[in-house]
Amino acid sequence: MSAVLLGDDLGIEAAAELKQQLAAHLAQPQPLALDAGAVQRVHTACVQVLCTFFRERRQAGRDTGFAAASTSLRDAARLLGVTEPLGLAHTDHQSAGAHAA
Repeated sequence: MSAVLLGDDLGIEAAAELKQQLAAHLAQPQPLALDAGAVQRVHTACVQVLCTFFRERRQAGRDTGFAAASTSLRDAARLLGVTEPLGLAHTDHQSAGAHAA
Protein backbone atom coordinates (compact mmCIF):
# COMPACT_ATOMS: atom_id res chain seq x y z
CA MET A 1 0.00 0.00 0.00
CA SER A 2 1.34 3.41 -0.97
CA ALA A 3 1.14 6.32 1.43
CA VAL A 4 0.75 10.04 0.75
CA LEU A 5 1.79 12.42 3.49
CA LEU A 6 -0.44 15.47 3.92
CA GLY A 7 0.95 18.58 5.53
CA ASP A 8 -0.19 20.14 8.78
CA ASP A 9 -2.08 23.00 7.10
CA LEU A 10 -5.04 22.24 4.84
CA GLY A 11 -6.29 25.81 4.81
CA ILE A 12 -8.06 27.29 1.78
CA GLU A 13 -4.76 28.47 0.33
CA ALA A 14 -3.57 24.82 0.26
CA ALA A 15 -6.55 23.48 -1.74
CA ALA A 16 -5.02 23.86 -5.23
CA GLU A 17 -1.74 22.28 -4.11
CA LEU A 18 -3.61 19.42 -2.40
CA LYS A 19 -5.61 18.80 -5.57
CA GLN A 20 -2.39 18.66 -7.59
CA GLN A 21 -0.71 16.36 -5.06
CA LEU A 22 -3.62 13.93 -5.06
CA ALA A 23 -4.14 14.05 -8.85
CA ALA A 24 -0.79 12.30 -9.26
CA HIS A 25 -2.28 9.30 -7.39
CA LEU A 26 -5.75 9.23 -8.94
CA ALA A 27 -5.05 6.44 -11.44
CA GLN A 28 -2.70 4.49 -9.16
CA PRO A 29 -4.10 0.94 -9.18
CA GLN A 30 -2.76 -0.22 -5.80
CA PRO A 31 -4.42 0.70 -2.49
CA LEU A 32 -3.54 4.16 -1.21
CA ALA A 33 -3.39 5.50 2.34
CA LEU A 34 -3.28 9.19 3.17
CA ASP A 35 -1.33 10.17 6.26
CA ALA A 36 -3.19 13.12 7.74
CA GLY A 37 -1.95 12.62 11.29
CA ALA A 38 -0.19 15.99 11.39
CA VAL A 39 -3.10 18.07 10.05
CA GLN A 40 -3.87 20.90 12.45
CA ARG A 41 -5.82 23.33 10.27
CA VAL A 42 -8.57 22.29 7.85
CA HIS A 43 -10.73 24.38 5.55
CA THR A 44 -13.88 23.20 3.79
CA ALA A 45 -12.20 23.61 0.38
CA CYS A 46 -9.60 20.96 1.24
CA VAL A 47 -12.26 18.64 2.64
CA GLN A 48 -14.08 18.99 -0.69
CA VAL A 49 -10.88 18.08 -2.54
CA LEU A 50 -10.47 15.01 -0.34
CA CYS A 51 -14.09 13.95 -0.85
CA THR A 52 -13.77 14.26 -4.62
CA PHE A 53 -10.52 12.28 -4.60
CA PHE A 54 -12.04 9.49 -2.50
CA ARG A 55 -15.18 9.40 -4.66
CA GLU A 56 -13.27 9.22 -7.93
CA ARG A 57 -10.97 6.46 -6.68
CA ARG A 58 -13.93 4.53 -5.25
CA GLN A 59 -15.81 4.79 -8.56
CA ALA A 60 -12.72 3.40 -10.30
CA GLY A 61 -12.64 0.48 -7.87
CA ARG A 62 -9.45 1.64 -6.11
CA ASP A 63 -9.03 1.29 -2.34
CA THR A 64 -8.31 4.55 -0.55
CA GLY A 65 -8.17 5.35 3.15
CA PHE A 66 -6.27 7.09 5.90
CA ALA A 67 -3.17 5.64 7.56
CA ALA A 68 -3.66 8.37 10.18
CA ALA A 69 -6.18 11.18 10.63
CA SER A 70 -5.75 13.96 13.15
CA THR A 71 -8.49 15.05 15.50
CA SER A 72 -8.72 18.31 13.53
CA LEU A 73 -9.46 16.46 10.31
CA ARG A 74 -11.91 14.05 11.95
CA ASP A 75 -13.73 16.94 13.62
CA ALA A 76 -13.96 18.91 10.35
CA ALA A 77 -15.27 15.83 8.51
CA ARG A 78 -17.83 15.23 11.25
CA LEU A 79 -19.03 18.86 11.25
CA LEU A 80 -19.37 18.80 7.45
CA GLY A 81 -21.13 15.43 7.49
CA VAL A 82 -18.52 13.63 5.37
CA THR A 83 -17.02 11.09 7.75
CA GLU A 84 -18.56 8.21 5.79
CA PRO A 85 -17.40 9.29 2.30
CA LEU A 86 -13.90 9.77 3.72
CA GLY A 87 -13.93 6.44 5.50
CA LEU A 88 -13.67 8.11 8.89
CA ALA A 89 -17.04 7.02 10.29
CA HIS A 90 -15.51 4.26 12.43
CA THR A 91 -12.90 6.64 13.88
CA ASP A 92 -15.63 9.20 14.63
CA HIS A 93 -17.01 6.93 17.38
CA GLN A 94 -13.55 6.33 18.76
CA SER A 95 -12.77 10.05 18.92
CA ALA A 96 -16.11 10.77 20.59
CA GLY A 97 -15.24 8.24 23.29
CA ALA A 98 -11.79 9.73 23.71
CA HIS A 99 -13.25 13.20 24.29
CA ALA A 100 -15.69 11.88 26.88
CA ALA A 101 -12.92 10.34 28.98
